Order: sequence, then C-alpha cells, then structure tokens
Amino acid sequence: MASTEHCDLAIAGGGLAGGLIALALAARRPDLRVMLVDAGDAIGGNHIWSFFHTDIADADRWLLAPLVGHGWQGYHVAFPQRRRKLGTPYYSILSETLDAAVRQAMPVGDLITGRQINAITRTTVLLEGGQRIQAKAVIDARGAGDLSRLDLGWQKFVGHVVRLDAPHGLERPLLMDATVDQIDGYRFVYVLPLDESRLLIEDTYYSDDPALDEPAIAERIAAYADQRGWTIEDVERCEAGVLPVALGGDFDAYWQSGGKDIAKAGVRAGLFHPTTGYSLPDAVRTAIFVADLENPASRTLHDAMRDFAEAQWTARSFYRLLDRMLFRAADPADRYKVMQRFYGLDRRLIERFYAARSTATDKVRILAGKPPVPVMRAMAVMKERTDMRP
Repeated sequence: MASTEHCDLAIAGGGLAGGLIALALAARRPDLRVMLVDAGDAIGGNHIWSFFHTDIADADRWLLAPLVGHGWQGYHVAFPQRRRKLGTPYYSILSETLDAAVRQAMPVGDLITGRQINAITRTTVLLEGGQRIQAKAVIDARGAGDLSRLDLGWQKFVGHVVRLDAPHGLERPLLMDATVDQIDGYRFVYVLPLDESRLLIEDTYYSDDPALDEPAIAERIAAYADQRGWTIEDVERCEAGVLPVALGGDFDAYWQSGGKDIAKAGVRAGLFHPTTGYSLPDAVRTAIFVADLENPASRTLHDAMRDFAEAQWTARSFYRLLDRMLFRAADPADRYKVMQRFYGLDRRLIERFYAARSTATDKVRILAGKPPVPVMRAMAVMKERTDMRP
C-alpha cells in the first residue's frame, strides 16, 4: 500500500534553486519539516557554478560561504581588439559540495533522491509508485517551464575539467577568450584554473539554435588546449548545458505553464539573468526570501513567490533589450564586438550588470556612443513589441 508523508513544506527538484532553499530553511526555520525530492541521485547534478563577489549581497553570503571550493582575486578577458584584467573576486562551487551540505543539513528521510515525480499540486507531491507527500505548501524547482512562452536566444556550452602534464601557469580565470574563431554566433572559451595542473575549459556560444554538437565542441576544446601549449593527460569531468537568454516573452503565460497556482523557483520561475542565463544569484535571493517569510509553509506562498519573480522579470527589461540588440541587430559573426565594447566600460558598471542591478546612469553609458551594431537594425529592435501576447 502506498504511503503518505506529511510535512510543512515540500520542494520538488534538487538542483541549485531547490538545494539552496532547503539549506536556508534548515538554517533559519528549523521548526519546519521540509522535504526535498529529486529524480537524480545527487543534489545539484553534475555542475560547477561560478559567480562574482558582487553578485551576492553582503547579508546573504552566509548561505554560499561554506560551499565555495575555489576563489580568485580577479579575472581576465580577451577580444580581438581588447584585453583586460579586472579585479572583481570570482568564486566557484562544485555540485558535490552542495549535495554533501544538503545531506548534512536535512534529517534522514526528509531527502528523497532517485525518485520520479508524477504530479504536483499546491499541497501535494505524488511520486512514482504511488507515494504521496502531503504538505502545507509546495515549491516546484524542477527546471524550465514551457520556454516557447518566451522569446529566447541561447547560451550553450561544453566544459571539460582536464589534467595537464605540466603546470599551466594561469593565476586567474580567463572568463572570455573571444580571440577564437567565431562559430555559431558569439563564441568564447572560458578557462578556470582549479589547481596548478588542472583546468576547466568551456567552449561557449551565444547562438540562435539550442542544438549542441558535443563531439565537435570537444574537438575544439582539445584544439584550444593544444594551441595554448597545454598537453591534456586526462579529461576528469564533462559538463554540457543550454541556458535561455531572454529577449522578451509573456511572464504570466510562462509562469502558468509550469503549473497553475504552484509556487516556483529557479528557471521555472523565470529567475535567471536575462543576458547570461545564470541563475545562481537569483537562487540565493530566492532562498533567503523564502526563509525570511513570516510563514513559508502556508497557502500564501504561491502569491508571495510569484510576486517576487514577476518583480525581477519586470525590473530586467533593459537586459532583454540588450539581448535583442545582440541577437537581432548584430550579425552573428560580429556579436563579439558588443561584448568587446562592453568590457571597455567602468569595472563597477560591469559588476552591477552581472548582478542585474544596473543603475539608470549605467544604462545610459551602455547605450551611449556609436553602437557596435548597424544603426538601422538597432532602431528596429527598439521598436519591437516584446510581450508575445496575442
């Protein structure tokens, strides 16, 4: 006979968003019984997440600090006509660390992995085999809803953690090497030095097409390493991803596509940076927001989380405009020029941009001057309707 578990709050999906909500609630609301369910065997899957120091508010750093595995005091970028070193600290987190932290924080039995979720309502999670979790509130953090409700480009990548036969000599990450051949839109290689002879090398594309040719990109990663004079002894880890880059869309339709009247987090809630597709800063903000609610385990949770997500979406229309400039006004082979110009701006402006906290003055400075795209195309983009509503 199928069993029923009762709890205060159930989280469906143990990725970054769901895992951080569970950690925040364990720390700040130990009075609540929280259950976390994921179809995978490990919380967080197979990922390396990275972020800038300035992406996270000082008051929220406590949530991420125990998870950070690597840190650097700045980074480099390289373009055909610009090279620059910036002093913003940069950090990375391994998914294995998130998995271990969640398992330590949650009581045995409150974390369920390796189980498919068959259905969700506002207060119920139904698992394969008929097991039911009955909760006062449910958060769905299982990944994207119906992305056809949004107007999107794509940021896609393949990353290899490689061990070299000799020290690589890098002291700081190279976050954008756009001196490589421009293929399939804006292409750059991203390199993190994990120790003196290990690197994460990611080949990244801002593309009109979400299709990912992993074997071809793996060959380009090997060729890039060879060009840099690095001999790969072993590929220790592989990761691939396709992230949405938001150009526009109907937020309400997207929210409803992920389940009517069900609270949501992460990409399912539209909580990602419109330009980078990265969701870590929003995942931190969401986790703190939920943990600080007067009563997270109540029927008011859906409305609170929807209002929170919609406020972020509304406030980020400027970034969606820039994305339309990148994807619709620039020729694919020339998209790198947009970022090349951007990296000539003030460091603090760049920091606020990645944190999705650009000021009015920042926005003027980003748009001012001769645009790195054809003027007539830029003007056409400015006139576009972006909500996708009938």
